[in-house]
Amino acid sequence: MTKALSVRVTDELALKLSEIAKETERPKSFHVQKALEAYLTEIADLQVAYDRLHDTTDPAVSIDDMRKELEL
Repeated sequence: MTKALSVRVTDELALKLSEIAKETERPKSFHVQKALEAYLTEIADLQVAYDRLHDTTDPAVSIDDMRKELEL
């Protein structure tokens, strides 16, 4: 199931989107959906990293220990 979504973008961004859609022969909605999917994945990854950075129960690994583990 899909939902319609309305969004406002700058003229410059709209022009770039139109150009890419024309070059790839794909609808603008395809590119907006792919960009949103990528963004949401990045945000989720960033949140995991942020949570782990601030998790005092998650032990830090030194670069020397990492190199030993990877045999570098």
